[in-house]
Amino acid sequence: MKELNYIEIGARIRKSRESQLLTQEKLAEMMDVSVKFVSDIELGAKGMSLKTLNKLSQILLVSTDHILYGSSSENDPAELVRLLQKCPPEKSQYLEDIIKLFIRSSQ
Repeated sequence: MKELNYIEIGARIRKSRESQLLTQEKLAEMMDVSVKFVSDIELGAKGMSLKTLNKLSQILLVSTDHILYGSSSENDPAELVRLLQKCPPEKSQYLEDIIKLFIRSSQ
């Protein structure tokens, strides 16, 4: 069984937060927790509940496996489907066009 490394978990959370262009303050607000709590999680000083982990996963658009273990979602269609489901219906045609264009350019 893999050990949980809270410092690495925190670093992945921070990296995901920054890639979403969120401040600690904004993330704390979205999660309904204190900025200190977000900071403590990112520093690996505190753990979190399953409820908090789930909320983080949804807000940061990453899997819980990625947060906990750094598991890559490469070649995991479930991760792609999860992201597609978050796409607003009015934007889905644009997304489909982008994917088709990307695939054509890779051939």
